[in-house]
Amino acid sequence: MPAPPAASWRRHAAAAAASSSTRKTLLLLLPVLLLLLLFVLSRAPDLTLSPAAASSRRLSAGVRPFDCYASQQASPVFASLVEGVPHPFFYSLADMGALPDHPHKNIARILKGKRFRKPDISETIQQLLGGKVGIGSRGVVVDVGANVGMASFAAAVMGFRVVAFEPVLENLQRICDGVYLNRVQDQVVVYHAAASDRVGNITMHKVIGRLDNSAISATGAKLAFKANEEIAVEVATIPLDEVILDAERVVLIKIDVQGWEYHVLRGASKLLSRRKGDAPYLIYEEDERLLQASNSSAREIRAFLSSVGYNHCTRHGTDAHCTKN
Repeated sequence: MPAPPAASWRRHAAAAAASSSTRKTLLLLLPVLLLLLLFVLSRAPDLTLSPAAASSRRLSAGVRPFDCYASQQASPVFASLVEGVPHPFFYSLADMGALPDHPHKNIARILKGKRFRKPDISETIQQLLGGKVGIGSRGVVVDVGANVGMASFAAAVMGFRVVAFEPVLENLQRICDGVYLNRVQDQVVVYHAAASDRVGNITMHKVIGRLDNSAISATGAKLAFKANEEIAVEVATIPLDEVILDAERVVLIKIDVQGWEYHVLRGASKLLSRRKGDAPYLIYEEDERLLQASNSSAREIRAFLSSVGYNHCTRHGTDAHCTKN
């Protein structure tokens, strides 16, 4: 028997009232739900570092790995493969020479259909990593004073992971070129910072036209190229011990920082104190004039290295190679 019209109306009215009440409740709860969502997101881990190589990197003192994909592309780009190394790789020039009359020698080589000339450090890195230094699992190579990546990419194309430090932005942009060209974005993490013995900031002196000679010491920056313009810039500093994870197997550290080597080494005391067999092979520039311009000396460095167990050092040109024996 059908319900009377009055009863049907009452049911619809009750349903409408319930629906209206539900909407009002949701409207009242919406601000609370939004606040809860914002709280949850604020507590969520940082997932903005997309490359796998940076996913587990320690973020210390506000210094994050440099994001090549978010940085401005430098131009023009002069890049090529390197000749004469077992594992060829690309790198990009930061200093072009005096264009168009006196271009960099490697630009002249490109125009002749030749590859870039082999950098000595690239050959050294590949020889070491291809020998006993690189035996076992693929570990980490730390490149301090990476310049445009001639050591970093020499290691990366062999399958090693690289953590690089470069305070000069123009050089850093060329490292980004090399990351693209060598297809190593998942292997190379680079910091826009100067490795040192403390977290903070410091003034660096860029040498225009010879960015590879830029130095923290104003005197050191002028030693080789007195006529070149020099620009003072403030850069971040960070110790290696604040970046390198305890669980990472570091096989080699290369340091070339125009006289600031002692401070870099002091900031890596924990890393360098690893026991024999776990301690990395060490290469650093040992130029007494540059060291003294930064108020240190080769003797002071050797004494420090001895205190952390590096008792065997040999000279190779202006570089020192050190191990624990």
